[in-house]
Amino acid sequence: MRFVSQLSTALEYELADGRPPVLRAPALPDLAAAEGWLTEVRDDVRKDLYVHGHILIRGLPVGSAADFGRVRDLLLAARTSYREQATPRSDFGDDVFSSTDFPAAQTIRLHNENSYTLDFPGVLIFCSIDAATTGGATTVGDVRQVLAELPPELVARFREHGWLLNRNYRNGIGLPWSTAFGTDQRADVEAYCDRNLVASQWLPDNQLATSQRRSAIIQHPVTRDEVWFNHVVFWSKWSLAPEVRTALVEMYGDDGLPFDTRLGDGTSLTEEESATIDQAYQRATRRESWQPGDVMMVDNLLSAHGRESFTGTRKTLVAMGEPIRLEDCSPTVPAAAGRFA
Repeated sequence: MRFVSQLSTALEYELADGRPPVLRAPALPDLAAAEGWLTEVRDDVRKDLYVHGHILIRGLPVGSAADFGRVRDLLLAARTSYREQATPRSDFGDDVFSSTDFPAAQTIRLHNENSYTLDFPGVLIFCSIDAATTGGATTVGDVRQVLAELPPELVARFREHGWLLNRNYRNGIGLPWSTAFGTDQRADVEAYCDRNLVASQWLPDNQLATSQRRSAIIQHPVTRDEVWFNHVVFWSKWSLAPEVRTALVEMYGDDGLPFDTRLGDGTSLTEEESATIDQAYQRATRRESWQPGDVMMVDNLLSAHGRESFTGTRKTLVAMGEPIRLEDCSPTVPAAAGRFA
C-alpha cells in the first residue's frame, strides 16, 4: 500500500516499493552550487514532502557538519530544540547532532520524534557523512498507512484513551535524568514537568519517575491527514528481549521499568497487541542504504523513522525544525500528567 497521490510539482523522483522516494541532484561542483540548486527546488520539495512524507536527496556535495548546517538552514524555516532526551547523541554545534549514538548492533524501531512532548519538530533532516559497510539505513514508514492497517477495535481504544508513557530514570540504566532534562537541578526538572503536564516523583538514591498521557492519534495541521503518532511500541516492555524484560521486572517490578507504555487509562497492552502494532510498522517500512552526501527530509507527523543495525563506521547527522504544537493537531484526548500507583 502506497499513500502517494499525484505530486504537486514537476520534480522527478525514483519510486520503488520498499524504498523512500529519491530525488537526484544534478552534477554540482561545490556546496555553493548545491545551495543554489536547493534554493530553486526547495518549495517544490516541501510540497511533495506532504505527499510522500519523506524524500531522500542524493548527490549533494555535503561532507561535514558545517556543510549540513548550511543545507539545513536552506530547507528549514526554523530550528527546534531536543527536549526530554531519549537516546544518546553527540552535539556537533549549531543545532546539529548525531542521529543516535546507540551501539551498532542495536536496531531502533520506527517512532515519531518527541511524540510525548507538547510541541515537537514538524520536519527532521538527516545527512550521511560516512556510510556504514553494511546496514545502517535510516528507515522510514508512513504512519498514515500504519493507522489504516491497525485493527479498528484497537484504534478505537487508543482514540478514546490516548497513550501513557511511564519512565523511571535509574542509576546506571539508560540516560540519567540530568541528561534527559538538560539540568542537574531538581527544581528545574519539577518546574519543567509542571509546565509540560508531566507527573514527576523523586525516588531513593536521586532517581526519578515520570508519567504523561498524550494523544496516540493526531491530525497533520496542513494536510489534515490523520496519523498514528506515538512511541507505544518503541518504549513497550514487549519490545525488550525476553531475558532483559524478565530481569528488569524481577529487579524493579512491573511498574518500575526504565520505560513502558500503556493505554491512556492505565490499561497494559498485551504482547499480542504490541506485536500487531509492530507488524504494521514493519509493513510500512522503507529503506535505502546511505551514500555520503545523501540528505533525507522527513515530515515528523507523516512518517516515523528508525535505524538498522550496521557494521563499519557510520556518521549520520540530524537537525530538527519547524515546531508544531500538539494542541494544533486535533488530539483525540487532552494531554495530561499521568498518575502513580
